[in-house]
Amino acid sequence: MELDKRKMRIQNSIVRTYLETGEPVGSRTLSKDEGLDVSPATIRNEMADLEEMGYIVQPHTSAGRVPTDKGYRFYVDRLMDEQEEKVTDLLGIFSDRMDRVESVLRNMAKVLARNTQYTTMITGPSYETNDVKLIQLSRLDSTHLIAVIVLEGNTIRNKVIEIAAEPKVTDKGLLQLNVLLNSALQGKSLDDITMSFMRSIKDQAGDYGPMIAGVLNAVVEALEESSDERPEVFTSGATNIFKYPELSAGETAKQFLTNLENKEGIIDFLAENRDEERQIKVYIGEEAPFSGLKNCSFVTASYDLGKGIKGTIGVIGPKRMDYEHVIATLKNLVDELDDRYQK
Repeated sequence: MELDKRKMRIQNSIVRTYLETGEPVGSRTLSKDEGLDVSPATIRNEMADLEEMGYIVQPHTSAGRVPTDKGYRFYVDRLMDEQEEKVTDLLGIFSDRMDRVESVLRNMAKVLARNTQYTTMITGPSYETNDVKLIQLSRLDSTHLIAVIVLEGNTIRNKVIEIAAEPKVTDKGLLQLNVLLNSALQGKSLDDITMSFMRSIKDQAGDYGPMIAGVLNAVVEALEESSDERPEVFTSGATNIFKYPELSAGETAKQFLTNLENKEGIIDFLAENRDEERQIKVYIGEEAPFSGLKNCSFVTASYDLGKGIKGTIGVIGPKRMDYEHVIATLKNLVDELDDRYQK
């Protein structure tokens, strides 16, 4: 016999309440649950059915009910499904949004190169801070857990965590650990996870403290990995340099293209301008950060998509570039990104 929606709600409410209080749960207590909206008499009838089906048990006469192993299993399986759907939804939202953003930035680099007749480069969005959004522990085998860690940028990290065979992690224990970890870690950045913070969570985990230490180390590792990731760089108009004699000479052109291919150097330079609050900067001749570009000027502007998601737009051309046009164009592009993503 399958559980109908009302029985499911009552069963889940019994498990949640018992997890919170540790006391047998009665019909009067359940009737106060706003999600049920049924009378105590109806709840008693449904509880009798649930007991007959093996989902709950009455420890002694006149007491409320407590979940059985079967009842815990039903609750945990549904919880895991819900969390998996949540992670999948987050991934879908993230992928769709990031695909749209990157497509816009790639097209902007092309439009900017055509509009200015110079070489353009735009860094893909990076995250100023990386906070934990969600963590989900699941059993892999008797000595391993897998932690699915979702970070603020909706970056997903899967970490396998080795655990001791004892104490054995029960379904109830795993559920409580997930509740504890999400309550404590949601919204926390790498700087927030201090030694005292970790000790506090380990103390709350009781017998599972040593296991929690491994989970917290995995979270720290995921945050560190994410912070080290380099954004993508979209470039366009590299051949525009050949329109300018001072840049198209053999050795000068070679140095120019070599610098353009050095993505790490470009990323490092543009990253320095990322936090300038949309300030436009102009580097002329030897002020430019790359060797061999003394005949070039570099104009940059930062963009901010909100929630700490930032990047930089750059235009590189001869020192005799049309500065007025380039600066006005960059300002318009940054304004367009603000209008599109911050409203």
